[in-house]
Amino acid sequence: MDSPDLVVCSFYTADDYYRSHADSLRKNLDGLGVKHELGEIVKAEGEDWADICRKKIAFLADVCERHPSSKVYWTDVDCKFLAFPDYLKDFSADLLGFQRGFGSPLTIGYQRRTRFWEPCFFGINTTPAARKFVADAARLEKTLEIKATDDYFFEESWRANAPEMSFQVVPSVAAIRGADASPTLVQPFFVFGASGNVDEFKGKVVQHGQIDGSSTVSFSTKVRRSGLKVAKKVERSLPDAAVRPLRRVLDTVGFTGALVGQDAVSGSPKRQALVRALLREGQEGAIARVEELALELSSTGVTTTKESAAIEAGRSFAYYAGRDRNDQIPLVWWARPFPGNFGDWLSPLVLSNYTSKGIVFQAPAAAATKPHIVSVGSIGRFIKPNSIVVGTGISSADVDLSKKADFVSVRGPITAALLEDSGGPRVTSYGDPGLLLSRVLPVERGVTNGRLAFVRHFTHVAIPVALPDDVDELSVLMSHPDHIRDFVDALSSYDGVVTSAMHVMIACHSYGIPCVLVTFEGFEATVHGSGIKYADYSRGAGLSREYNPLPVRLDMSAIDLRGLLADERASESKLDEVEAAVREALALHAERVGRA
Repeated sequence: MDSPDLVVCSFYTADDYYRSHADSLRKNLDGLGVKHELGEIVKAEGEDWADICRKKIAFLADVCERHPSSKVYWTDVDCKFLAFPDYLKDFSADLLGFQRGFGSPLTIGYQRRTRFWEPCFFGINTTPAARKFVADAARLEKTLEIKATDDYFFEESWRANAPEMSFQVVPSVAAIRGADASPTLVQPFFVFGASGNVDEFKGKVVQHGQIDGSSTVSFSTKVRRSGLKVAKKVERSLPDAAVRPLRRVLDTVGFTGALVGQDAVSGSPKRQALVRALLREGQEGAIARVEELALELSSTGVTTTKESAAIEAGRSFAYYAGRDRNDQIPLVWWARPFPGNFGDWLSPLVLSNYTSKGIVFQAPAAAATKPHIVSVGSIGRFIKPNSIVVGTGISSADVDLSKKADFVSVRGPITAALLEDSGGPRVTSYGDPGLLLSRVLPVERGVTNGRLAFVRHFTHVAIPVALPDDVDELSVLMSHPDHIRDFVDALSSYDGVVTSAMHVMIACHSYGIPCVLVTFEGFEATVHGSGIKYADYSRGAGLSREYNPLPVRLDMSAIDLRGLLADERASESKLDEVEAAVREALALHAERVGRA
């Protein structure tokens, strides 16, 4: 049933891309029973993206004028709603929306941003102050002849009207924006599209400055942001044939790593420094020092969810690096999101089973000066000339692989073919080292509990999923070997496993636990890559068929999940092959270090 006291509005241009988004949004809102007005606008000759954006002002003002008794909500047409919660419908403030950049209350307003509101979604109440805010923006847009987008006019009206307005900021965690794995008490309702041309038009349209003229963004962050913009602009200007070798060079020298660096957590500078120190000490294997810093964090303030996750990651780093601080092996794997993703942290777990040496974390995108091992994960892009590769794969074919590295094995024949195309050697040994989990952590699978386990890929953590009554959800976020052991013990106690995480499926294939790999309708592109890694893994593991994700709806409560389970177990001969490759890689590293 439509809600007579609210209307969601948006517009779109007359092209196939935005029309398809409008059709999706229309269907989305109809399914939620939300009244809407989605209008098609004509792009006149000579108009560009900035000109189209500013038309939002007049469009929104017109909708408000025609619906004086209804709350009016704007959304960008390429966004979608998972729900329309009561706190949106019933808000009593003049204005409701996300803070600019989906910021948190700790950086509210203009501390880090030049504008207050995130323009992709906001709600306008029926109050005089709310309607004046929209009307003032519309009058200014109509009379001011400058090159500017809708953001500029809304911000001008906000700065003029804010002292007399009440407002409600929607929690940033209520929006899904890519791979944010942080658990939250707030159920996300909004999926951010971000298909605009903001980067292209920065510097070409009028922008606001910060209220106080200052900035709290660090110099290093400014440099990284500028570098990323330049890198993206250069990449867009190059022919496709030149992009892959350029990426390889930048990845090899560590330029990519420098650009994508980030702080572990937000918060006060002192607490950020404590977390950075804890992670640094953990990566060096200083277990006692990690515990001292963890105690200082907990005893001097409330430990946040992200701080707790970083502490667990620090302990996991320390566990592996501290095994032998005098004789260590650099290993490449994705350590984030903290506390860690099960599949990525299988790399140090598996290798540590075949050596007594310390395992030291090396970030994939960082420069590498010493011989090191690259193993579990779709991190083939970051293989360097001094890498020793065992079981690594790729997530898409738009990369060149370093042909000078030592390749013991790769995940499967698709990676092997790309390596040859890149001018590298022919590799015939296949298999993801995650398959060795049952040998690293032997578990006897006895009588099961009559239920199913559901495990999401970490990029799916925020998606609202409804499960049948006989399904329990387990988290994929872990890194310490004790937690991984508890996890596989739990998996083995279930009749079967439903998962959207490939390495959880690989674990099931290692132990012989019936499972099905799924993805979610509307979120198929959330997991990075083109999808070739699934066929690459399946062929490389010598399985009976290829296991690609099966799209399912978010409401899985009525799906016969048991009927989707497949009973597959990797052969002992394949495990022997993968194990031999791991041992060979370790021996080769010892030889390289000795030679150096």
